[in-house]
Parts: sequence; structure tokens; C-alpha cells
Amino acid sequence: MDSLITFALRKKYESMEKVGDPLADIGCLLDWERFRPFLSDMYDNKGEKGGRPNYDEILMIKVLILGQWYGLTDKALEREISDKISFMNFLGFPEKAPDSSTIWLFRERLIKTGKYDFVWEEMNRQLDSLGYVVRNGSIQDATFITADPGHAKADKPRGDEAKTRRSRDGTWTKKGSKSSFGYKLHSKVDREFGLIRVLETTTASLHDSQVDLSEEGEVVYRDKGYFGVEAKGYSATMNRGTRGHPLSIQDEMRNQRIAKKRAPGERHYAVIKRVFRAAHVMVTTVARVHIKMIFTAIAFNLIQLRTLKKQNAF
Repeated sequence: MDSLITFALRKKYESMEKVGDPLADIGCLLDWERFRPFLSDMYDNKGEKGGRPNYDEILMIKVLILGQWYGLTDKALEREISDKISFMNFLGFPEKAPDSSTIWLFRERLIKTGKYDFVWEEMNRQLDSLGYVVRNGSIQDATFITADPGHAKADKPRGDEAKTRRSRDGTWTKKGSKSSFGYKLHSKVDREFGLIRVLETTTASLHDSQVDLSEEGEVVYRDKGYFGVEAKGYSATMNRGTRGHPLSIQDEMRNQRIAKKRAPGERHYAVIKRVFRAAHVMVTTVARVHIKMIFTAIAFNLIQLRTLKKQNAF
């Protein structure tokens, strides 16, 4: 039963709902309860003497999605949950909202237990069950996620006793004349529906071609950065001219066809960087960057799923 305060908040939300609430639209796109079985054993304090009860696991998953969707730090997310009625509605008007320390510790617990993999896999299972199965090939690409190098020299290992905020796992790399420090997000997007289906996070210096996200039997469209490297699936990789072997007219035409098919694969990076403001991270390890990218990808897929649902309604 709702408390008097929760009842008043729900009534207040009804007036806002009339002007539209994207969070309400996406809140019903997934069966959130199906995530619970993978998360319920994350803690061992559920006995009679287990200590203070934990926050609901589904609530915390939604909190992490909100943080990545709106590009909020944990402290800012704590404030917004208590202030924005659309956030409260998305979270089910909880009696008590988690603070920034709880949010950080939950994310760390997901890393420690490896449960983030189950969250990602369950989302993919639900996408398949909704009919968004990969049928017409995938697009693999990568993008830089920058981090703060700090004041130490770039080639000096950070070490366990370091005092700077410089990323522990981040590395330098150069593309053209521009140097970047941090990490790299590798992703595979379904060409038909534009949904992110696979992702991996590495340090920035690892070349794109060293990561193969394809599966046997599927067509994977890739740019020239993957030239010369075989894929597990059928490789539709753009050709690149080499010394003494310039591209032929046929190669150029083939590249144009692949480029056209790869074009939709740029949209999710634009949303991740410009809308979610996730192009730069303050965390210091590959694992912490990766879990942020997972929830950023889930947020993107929810937006894309909302768009697909609207298109199918007409």
C-alpha cells in the first residue's frame, strides 16, 4: 500500500504524464523481473542475522541505467532521484532512494560477482523473444572512450600506491595526428534493427582488428581497420590498398557497397557520446569502464526499442 507521500507523488506525476515521459515509455519494454533470478544471490546477508536489508536488485539496475542515460555522476544521480518525479516513477516511487555510496558499491558488486554478464545476456534474450533476432548481418566497429591521464608521465605505470587519478588501465594511442588516452569500446550492432548485441571494452592501444565479435555463419560488415584479419563469421570487410597493390575499380565499388551497409552502425556511437555524454570516463580500470558501457548500451537499446515499437505501430 502506498504511503500518503507516495500517493501524492503519483497524483503529481499524472499531470506531468500528459505532456509525455520517455522514461515511462521504456519502463514497460522489458520484463524486469526476469533479471531478478540472476541477481538475488549477489549478497549473503539475507538470513536472520544478515544485517541491514539490501536495496531491491531491480531498483538498482534501473538506477544504473538512469545514471548512464543522463550522464550523471553517482552523487548527481542521488540528487536527481530525490528531485525528479519522472525518475521516481521509473523506479516505482521507492520509499527510500539509494545514496551515491550504495550506487557505487552495487556497481562494484556486479563487477566482483560477474553478474553484469547475466544482465546483458538476459537483455539479449528478451530482444530475441520480441522478434528482434539478428538475420541480415551485423556491423562491427570501435570508438575511443577517453580518460584522464593525470600529471604523471604517460609511460609511467600507475602502480597500486599511486596518488594521482590517472587511469590505472588506460593507454595512449594515436590515430592520424591525434593522440588519445583511455579505452576503446568495441561493439557489434544488428544491421536490420540497429540494436547493440555484443560489446567489449579494451585499452585504447589495442588495435580494432584484434577484437572479433562475429559468430560463425553470420555476415559481419567491417571497415578498413580490420583488413587482412579473418573473422569467425563471413567477413564483409572493406579492402585497403597496400604498397604495390592499389585498389582496383572492383575493390572501390565493393568498399562503397559495404560502406553503405555499415552506415547505420555509426548512430549508436553518436547517441552514446552526444546524448549520454559517455565519451569520457572518470573511473580508472577496464572493468569499471566496461560496466558503464554495458549500462550505456542497455540505455541505447531501450531508446532504439522504443523507436522500433512506434514504427511497428503504424
